[in-house]
Amino acid sequence: MDLDKLNVRDFLAEAAARNPDQPFLIWQDEEQTYAQFAAEVDRAAAVWHDLGVRKGDRVAFMAGNSPGFLHAWLGLAKLGGILVAVNTGFKPAEARYLVEHSEAVAALVDPEHCGTFTTIQESVPSLRTLCAFGDATGFVDFPRATAQADPTSAPVVDLRGDDVISLIYTSGTTGKPKGVMQTHRNYVLTGQAYPHWMGMAKGDRVYACLPLFHINSQAYSTMGAIGAEGALVLAPRFSASRFWPEVRRHRVTVFNYIGAMAVILSKSEPSPDDKDHDVRVAYGVPALPHDVRDQVEERFGLDAISGFGMSETTYGLLEPRDKLRRAGTMGLPRHHPDPSVPRTEARIVDKNGTELGPGEVGELVLKNAAMMLGYFKDPERTAEALRDGWLHTGDSAWRDEDGWFYFVDRVKDIVRRRGENVSSLEVEQTLNAHPGVRTSAVIGVPSDLLDEDLCAIVVPQPGHTPTAAELVAWCQERLARFKVPRYVEFVTEIPMTPTAKIEKHRLRDGDYARGNRIDIGEAATRLSAPVTVSQEEA
Repeated sequence: MDLDKLNVRDFLAEAAARNPDQPFLIWQDEEQTYAQFAAEVDRAAAVWHDLGVRKGDRVAFMAGNSPGFLHAWLGLAKLGGILVAVNTGFKPAEARYLVEHSEAVAALVDPEHCGTFTTIQESVPSLRTLCAFGDATGFVDFPRATAQADPTSAPVVDLRGDDVISLIYTSGTTGKPKGVMQTHRNYVLTGQAYPHWMGMAKGDRVYACLPLFHINSQAYSTMGAIGAEGALVLAPRFSASRFWPEVRRHRVTVFNYIGAMAVILSKSEPSPDDKDHDVRVAYGVPALPHDVRDQVEERFGLDAISGFGMSETTYGLLEPRDKLRRAGTMGLPRHHPDPSVPRTEARIVDKNGTELGPGEVGELVLKNAAMMLGYFKDPERTAEALRDGWLHTGDSAWRDEDGWFYFVDRVKDIVRRRGENVSSLEVEQTLNAHPGVRTSAVIGVPSDLLDEDLCAIVVPQPGHTPTAAELVAWCQERLARFKVPRYVEFVTEIPMTPTAKIEKHRLRDGDYARGNRIDIGEAATRLSAPVTVSQEEA
């Protein structure tokens, strides 16, 4: 296999040529065949070209799941343009950072975000063109333009494996998101391998209710459906009440989930129809507790497997379906089915990069053919993450004698919440800007949805007595809702190292004089049902 020639344009075109009349995209009760879908992608490419978008240009999308998102994205990719997908929960300042940092030349948004992007355009010189999924003053009506476009008018662009297809912005310990440069080659390799990992056959159907602004739905679901020459059943979002009815109606055979989704489904009222579906396998992170997985598999009659991946690499680790699985494991290195593609290597190393033996805890590092090029405009953090061909994950783990890997903790100050990775530093910086806060520390605390909730530990300014509700409201105005703390503790001091760094391990372990923890509650922090999967762990 020539890895340098792999690109998503040809990947889709070849699948469409072999299956022109087979369904590819299913949205609610409408179906598009491969040929119809490819034609819509061609029209979108023509629109982008007419708007002046060229190879290497970045285009920001802030939109929910829809067929139009897929048409516009893959049309952009056909020209060599680069998707900058903005989380639809972001507040204006968060969205502006991504647009400004990526130097996006155009944007495509849902109508509710038009005001945000009009304001952003005033202060971001690179942002020349604004488009919307609908009619809005100052915005190109993208669906209308697509309907009128000539699908044959877009030029054929030279695309190589290392051309960037998507900037996936991840949370970072510096508080500023990092733009992961993912390539055409990596997405095609993932699309080719995903059906192998899931045991899929031609014509299988993948249910995608996780958002298209994250790598899971982009690389695993969309590319996996193309690789299987099957269908993508796209949903606007995860809904516990609609999940199984849609899965049954559309004869879904595979879906991806986050842990919270599985818990919510497992806690639903049992029904005689629980096994009345065609699903064989579901893939998700984090790994479900052994008893929860047994319950899910037995009740719903499917295999629930997990693994480890990141926006930086869609490969990594996976529980193989053909081996007896082990409780608590992230699995074994996952490989491409073609033996000519370099196999994934995984190691546990100490702080000097020396490989450790079985049972020893260190940092998980990976090497494979589907790793990022680096972080956009950030050579320092790229060099830190990619060393001697190895991706340093920033997660501590260990392996057993048989080579199975087990997660221990995050080396980075990242909190995993509702499928999103949240930078604790970003939340701390927001809290510290409040006039009544002297300093703060943010940690993750256990949640009943298998991930974590955010707890803000706050030292008030002398003479000030901010309330927990006041601080939460402050965060709500400035941060996406999944970054808003659920718990607030007021303390007189926060434990620090001699070099003035917060001792997060002491806060997590609770071996200090803790204040009273105030539970603001899910409703007060406006958290919805989980609909996303982490940008960093796919």
